[in-house]
Amino acid sequence: MELSLHRLRMLRELRRRGTVTAAAASLHYTVSAVSQQLALLERDVGVKLFERLGRGVQLTELGFLLTDHAEEILGSVERATLALEEAQGTMSARLTAGVWASVASGLLPGALTSLAAEHPGIQVRTRELAPEATAEAVRDGTLDLSFVIDYSDAPMRWDTGLERAVVAVERLHAAVPAGAVPSATVSLDALAEYPWIMASPRSHFGRAIRIACQRHGFQPKINHEVEEQSTAMVLVGAGLGVTLVSDLGLRLLRPPGIDVVALTTPLLRTVSIAYRRTEIRRPALQLVVAAVQTSAAELGLGSEPELP
Repeated sequence: MELSLHRLRMLRELRRRGTVTAAAASLHYTVSAVSQQLALLERDVGVKLFERLGRGVQLTELGFLLTDHAEEILGSVERATLALEEAQGTMSARLTAGVWASVASGLLPGALTSLAAEHPGIQVRTRELAPEATAEAVRDGTLDLSFVIDYSDAPMRWDTGLERAVVAVERLHAAVPAGAVPSATVSLDALAEYPWIMASPRSHFGRAIRIACQRHGFQPKINHEVEEQSTAMVLVGAGLGVTLVSDLGLRLLRPPGIDVVALTTPLLRTVSIAYRRTEIRRPALQLVVAAVQTSAAELGLGSEPELP
């Protein structure tokens, strides 16, 4: 019997996620591809690993047994990979990073260009995920590292199994229709009467803005709920409301008809890179972190939280 690591990862995800659909989404495969690979795994081992329950599947007792061993096998493979990287003393590694739009466009181009020039053996692939999903993907081994965010008004709960390296600290700015705010700065409560364009409360960004507004004494009147800062700025440019946008968000394509105004009481957003805590230090990963920190510094974004 020869076990495929690829199929064992799919089995592990099925146990963690509960359904083939959720496992496929976490691994970025189609449902049919995962179903086919799991069926081949069952054929490889020669025992029944799954039972169908309605439209879903459930692991059998032997399926749970193999999954327990899959955790050990995949963990050993990861530890062996890290040990080889360290023993070689050469910078050669393939890493997968979780990103979202503003860090992918603002921080990565400079960081990965300089990394490729100085350490061509390090290959970084990216997957765009919602910021709220990236830390979990690192924890379960889907990603090697991910960008995560923290807001001064809404700090996130941190997983003790992960390490975190701060790479940039951004300010949030008010984006308003041109001419709506005549001064160079504005307090958040002065925007209370405007219609707002905001991410949903399911997102960390959306929750953080709502909390900031509440702390300034008002509930924002939300006319448009959109997730991407670039989309929100298009709506602001059309005169449909106001929003908050980060330093990196401002590096996205900015439409005409917008004024960007500083907040009198700064709202900060800390961008970090999260990775799994291991006994073996991974030099290639640390070089990626350093390259991103350098890229952020070149953009004028510090790596230490700035006091208001």
